[in-house]
Amino acid sequence: MAELFFKDPDLSTPEIAQKLLGCRLRRESSEGVTTGIIVETEAYLGESDQAAHVYGGKRTASLEAFYQEAGIFYIYNIHGHWCVNMITQSKDEPQGVLIRALEPVEGIDLMKSRRKQDQRRLLTNGPGKLSQAFGVDKEVDYGSSVLQDPLTIDFREPKPVAEIAQGPRIGIPNKGEWTHKPLRFYVKGNPYVSSPKGRTQADHGWLA
Repeated sequence: MAELFFKDPDLSTPEIAQKLLGCRLRRESSEGVTTGIIVETEAYLGESDQAAHVYGGKRTASLEAFYQEAGIFYIYNIHGHWCVNMITQSKDEPQGVLIRALEPVEGIDLMKSRRKQDQRRLLTNGPGKLSQAFGVDKEVDYGSSVLQDPLTIDFREPKPVAEIAQGPRIGIPNKGEWTHKPLRFYVKGNPYVSSPKGRTQADHGWLA
């Protein structure tokens, strides 16, 4: 499964964003291990995408990871919180996927302590929230491989999704046509999605 993300030249970034749903994000630290299932992603399509940090070919030291090969973490700060992205295309083709939300699995008490939040549903239902819950550290995680500890994505045996919903990305006004492009993907009916639509489902939108 991992080879599909890193080696298949025909796999587009929106397709990768959908394939990430059901995979597991994991982080090890001296405090313990946290794990969650990816339930929401957003695709960012490079230099032509007005919502992407690299729009217009912008390239700075802080953006360098965006220009690396697929399978690298690009970490950035927004509103005082880190956001986790996976680079998806070949070197110098700066496209990536933002991991927007997780369904918590392991290390729940540690997540609650870090988030100062007791409601499980609110621990990781947003990109800044999940990074805080997982103790993401740009100094350690920026530019690292998604297959190398401490922060990893496990592509093996992803949890099967019953239905993938899609819509516009969140929080990107005034970006022309890119504001409304349906590049956000999520597990329909999952209660841990950042902005759920409709009723949540008892099975959280999984087939098994």
